Amino acid sequence: MPVYDLHATRVLSLDAGGRILDWISWQDAACLYARKAVAWTLGEPCLVVHGGHNRRTGQQSILHLHSIIAARGHARNGLHNPSPALTNVALFARDRYLCLYCGAHCSRGELTRDHVVPLSRGGRDIWENVVASCIACNVRKGARTPAQAGMPLLAVPYRPSWVEHLILSNRNILADQMQFLVSHLPKNRRTA
Repeated sequence: MPVYDLHATRVLSLDAGGRILDWISWQDAACLYARKAVAWTLGEPCLVVHGGHNRRTGQQSILHLHSIIAARGHARNGLHNPSPALTNVALFARDRYLCLYCGAHCSRGELTRDHVVPLSRGGRDIWENVVASCIACNVRKGARTPAQAGMPLLAVPYRPSWVEHLILSNRNILADQMQFLVSHLPKNRRTA
């Protein structure tokens, strides 16, 4: 079994029906195992956690944590996947830390949230109306639309699915987790 960094490893949490919930820490996963709340697992064990010693037998408890776990009692039929919250961190990850006006690759501190249709012109603060923009391009565009500013967008802004959001929010996805998530990506994305 490969050795993974304990602090970087996240476990993909599902409900008992297989609905993707979120990333959880290895500590939270270990608690689910200890409470016997894991309904089923997928993937290979990614971490071995050594616990205390049994007073009677002297044996140490050992948990083999899988990279994908489904928790008992959380199946909720008919629920839709949640919509990811619009935060700058999520926006910059969606746009891959690129300014969608000039194409420059930027650090988080060099990026801003730009409203394609400015708020002052009736634009809304929603996924479909925001892009990552370097500070210089945001200032240059001002309170104008990209067409008015002569600054065409390099990509169309979109609302990421919950699965896309999970992929974008974790830099340390294990191979079996990625294979599982990719199989759940939207098949037909509507384009604007």
